[in-house]
Amino acid sequence: MPRIIDHDSKRREIIEITWRFIAQHGYDKLNLRDLAAAAGYANGGLKTYFATRDDILVATFQYVFDSTNRRIEKETQGLEGFAAVRAFAREVMPLDERRRDEARVVVHFWHMALQHRTFGELNARSMDDWRHRLDRWLGQELPEDQVRAARDGLMNFLMGTQSAAVLDPQVNTATSLQEQLDFIVQTLQRLAAERRG
Repeated sequence: MPRIIDHDSKRREIIEITWRFIAQHGYDKLNLRDLAAAAGYANGGLKTYFATRDDILVATFQYVFDSTNRRIEKETQGLEGFAAVRAFAREVMPLDERRRDEARVVVHFWHMALQHRTFGELNARSMDDWRHRLDRWLGQELPEDQVRAARDGLMNFLMGTQSAAVLDPQVNTATSLQEQLDFIVQTLQRLAAERRG
């Protein structure tokens, strides 16, 4: 009887190895031969699951975004307004080793998104999803004419934490990043209170 292979499980295993490799070594050093060896396959063995290196990279970056979004869904469940904004931001920010590894992957991904349409479109879809979430939560707290600027400022801050924590980790520690987030959210809360009062 032929052995049944769970292709989805094998693809996920390859993706997990790939994102950890990129986090540690960067995507420039990623080649299919070394990746196959790390995953326990013979040279060329990955083609059963991914036709090209770019296919692996697209799936890997989607995996990282999906992982972040699963955490966001869990941590924002039942929250509204600024409480949801804060919980959302904490899952995007590189506040622990896993999220710092994700940030390392994302920083490499941005470079590729500048050069390849497929990666750029994936990034645009992901950012649109996050903007949509923030629009809803900020709209519960701020006047309509302030939501867009607040949302874009938060998005730029969060994207900045990704690169800052990777490039300047001694200054941008988890504690420092959390203090920066608190300052931003507290400023928005004061603004909202002033407009209501």
